[in-house]
Amino acid sequence: MNNPFKGLFTLLLCGCAFISIADEYTDGVYELNRGNFTQAISLLTPLAEENYAPAQYELATIYLDYGPRKDIDKGLALMQKAADKNYTEALFYLAITYTEGEIVPKNLVKAYNLTKEAAYDKSITAEFNLAVMYSQGQGTQRDYTQAVRWYRKAANKGYVLAQFNLALMHYEGKGVKQSSYRSYIWNTIAAKSGYKDAETSRLHDQRVLTPDEIKSGRREATALYNKIQANKPK
Repeated sequence: MNNPFKGLFTLLLCGCAFISIADEYTDGVYELNRGNFTQAISLLTPLAEENYAPAQYELATIYLDYGPRKDIDKGLALMQKAADKNYTEALFYLAITYTEGEIVPKNLVKAYNLTKEAAYDKSITAEFNLAVMYSQGQGTQRDYTQAVRWYRKAANKGYVLAQFNLALMHYEGKGVKQSSYRSYIWNTIAAKSGYKDAETSRLHDQRVLTPDEIKSGRREATALYNKIQANKPK
């Protein structure tokens, strides 16, 4: 006779195991943030050995970034394991590593591919960096249309440098139709976010706009800014 509680019992055990892993991981990150690397390594290593990607990533950062515990080979191996599981932070970390070329040979194609994966996983910083790569032809063919697409994604999430660069793309007509009006809107949004260079660019845009365009642009910028702030990722 089948036991109707067997499946429930198994689910409860799995749930308890997950909570235990989450608690140990949280404790490990807490110790890492306190600078208690010995305890952090002790807590995170068993989780990393169980192929828990967040633990692999945090443990990798200890070996790659913190002098007394540095072990580049071990750190890169752990970071790659986390990246192989499509863990966003690991993908982006490796992308930066291959861009800089300090602890691994510089490889912009690899950096581009990793950045693209992280961007598709909705990392805001990766979205911005991918836009820069398309804009500069870094690791891929230059593509201003794609640059605008990814700048806009990051800009709509409140990434101020993406807002400023998107304004520049509109001003220069790269990837979009040239429009000082759209440039004015995005510079106004970036300026509202506290980016000083955007205020200078906004005033420059304003010189070629009519009073009605300026008034309309301000309204549109305010409405879009408020929408971005309301939906900004926590």
